[in-house]
Amino acid sequence: MVVKKGAKNSKGKKSDRPQKAASAKAVTKPKKAVADKNEYGAKQIQVLEGLEPVRRRPGMYIGSTGASGLHHLIWEVVDNSFDEAMAGHCDTITVTLNKDGSISVEDNGRGIPVEMHKQFKKSALELVMTKLHAGGKFGAGGYKVSGGLHGVGVSVVNALSNYVRAEVKRDGKLWMQEYNYGKPKGKVKAVKAIRGTGTTITFKPDAAIFETVDFNWDTIISHLRQQAYLTAGIKIIVQDRRSKELEKNHTFYFEGGVKSYVAHLNHQKEAKHPNIFHVRKERDDVGEVEIALQYTDDFQENGFAFANNIYNPEGGMHVVGFRTALTRVLNNYARKNNILKEKDDNITGDDSREGLTSIVSIKLKEPQFEGQTKAKLGNPEARTAVEAVLAEALEIFLEEHPKDAQAIIEKCVIASRARLAARAARDTILRKGVLEGLTLPGKLADCSTRDASRSELFIVEGDSAGGSAKQGRDRETQAILPLRGKILNVERARLDKILTNNEIKSLIIALGTNIGEQFDIEGLRYEHIVIMTDADVDGAHIRTLLLTLFYRYFRELIERGHLYIAQPPLYRVAKGKEFHYAYSEEERDKLTAELLAKSAKLETGKASTKKQAAKAAVEEALGNGETEEGEVKTVSGVNVQRYKGLGEMNPDQLWETTMDPTKRIMKIVTIDDAARAEQIFGILMGSDVEPRKRFIQTHAKNVKNLDI
Repeated sequence: MVVKKGAKNSKGKKSDRPQKAASAKAVTKPKKAVADKNEYGAKQIQVLEGLEPVRRRPGMYIGSTGASGLHHLIWEVVDNSFDEAMAGHCDTITVTLNKDGSISVEDNGRGIPVEMHKQFKKSALELVMTKLHAGGKFGAGGYKVSGGLHGVGVSVVNALSNYVRAEVKRDGKLWMQEYNYGKPKGKVKAVKAIRGTGTTITFKPDAAIFETVDFNWDTIISHLRQQAYLTAGIKIIVQDRRSKELEKNHTFYFEGGVKSYVAHLNHQKEAKHPNIFHVRKERDDVGEVEIALQYTDDFQENGFAFANNIYNPEGGMHVVGFRTALTRVLNNYARKNNILKEKDDNITGDDSREGLTSIVSIKLKEPQFEGQTKAKLGNPEARTAVEAVLAEALEIFLEEHPKDAQAIIEKCVIASRARLAARAARDTILRKGVLEGLTLPGKLADCSTRDASRSELFIVEGDSAGGSAKQGRDRETQAILPLRGKILNVERARLDKILTNNEIKSLIIALGTNIGEQFDIEGLRYEHIVIMTDADVDGAHIRTLLLTLFYRYFRELIERGHLYIAQPPLYRVAKGKEFHYAYSEEERDKLTAELLAKSAKLETGKASTKKQAAKAAVEEALGNGETEEGEVKTVSGVNVQRYKGLGEMNPDQLWETTMDPTKRIMKIVTIDDAARAEQIFGILMGSDVEPRKRFIQTHAKNVKNLDI
């Protein structure tokens, strides 16, 4: 996601220049005819009919109008199919990306009812598609459990699409209705006789609503694979038909449920015990509780929580119940078997979850989510149910698998000792800073404002780039923290070792949030944390090390949108006094060709001839994209410079290309798929070489500008 900041003056401050007055002459009117702009009466009250509220405020229903919101449309439709599966009426779901940019979701469930609704005098299908809070998930008999409890899912998709087609196989006929921008084009009608039952929803998102309407194949695959694990025995077929040459097909089917999911998440990690704990149990007060867990040699927790197959990134009451039971059962077992002595401290919650991969899935009759995006579960009964099921089953598992139990407890005890060592190290660092009378690191060039909402921290590679950044920055709002060399790879290190790294210590103190069990985001001193490294292999490595640090120990900063990556230019293209910055080879060649087209040598002939000649000259002079770092090549009077690093830019250049809020390009770091992110960090930064080797071999052909 590319983010550009609002218009400000050359140092990022709002201009004091007065706005130009309107040129129209004022017309004097009787006082009674002048409307009071602050008037608030009955005529100011607006009632938005039908699906208009969704089009006015789409973020309230799908979270955002960016890529995540776009894909949320698919999840809303697919959730309805999974509700049919959980009710036992569907065993196959097919998702197809069509050539025209639309998406089709088909299931072999019962089919949405099509008969007339007595109250509204419309087909039940039309009500479901065009009315908010219309569905079979509120009263008894429709669904025992469901993910789309609000009844707004498919109607929201309809509202935010320029075209939708609903096809229902039911009662021996194929029924159909089409919609534009949420409004029916006609009545529900029977198209033909057909066997079987099921529903197919085809929708094309409205490009006027969304920032992008380009669906990401990997995002869809990852999400649907996850759903297949959560609903054992359901076949999910995913098809990409957008390009005939690049057609793709995937089929997911898992009998093992969440136990298979844990095995998948840990397949590249070293397990501490061979047997995966798994329990699935029906509870009268909620529905079904299913839990699987296994410990690995990792130092971080890798846990996922679901309610009615909906991922809850912020957890909820089911997670509270899981953590409470886990810690209590492990402590009881350790005391009972004399692994923990009377003098020993108890294993804490953090200790019990170090290196733990877990899935908590609960199916409830009446789930209470916080918001339509369902990030957090609020049902108190979910805590009681999960706590009871896990406590009973885990006690039996530990007794029946003593070797597994010993490995788990030893892992937790070692984590406890490391936590105490890390606390001592952290306290020493902070106390040392206070005793020196300087709580901020000396290398930090801080900004003058104390308003965190206006301030930015640039983490810069090296003293040279740091010097340019310090001179070119806006001193009021921009702070600079230069790093010397590459920081520690935190993927394979505990916190006590991490805190011995001077560069990481400086960063922790500068951020103001503390780290580990004492992390507090309220102490954050900067609204934007910007990683600004060179555009070469070393810069990419440092950036990856920093991303690993933030993902593992400051993840909340990413989740709240505080972490960014600066995009410095790769080239400077100049002819005479005219110059431009290029951020890619393609942009460099285009700018060079444009400047060449202006030259006297190419003034004769047609425009197309000029363009072809310019392109040929660029390719000949630049060697088809090969420009060495720091080298300046000349193409018929056009100078093309490849920047070796940020330190090569003078302060003014660094400001105007990379730091000026009115001109810069920055990428915001997000976590769209936590499971995939976990896997990638493990592959790239873990100790196991073989998975990393396979990853490099697989993706080597996609790398551009590889510096060796």
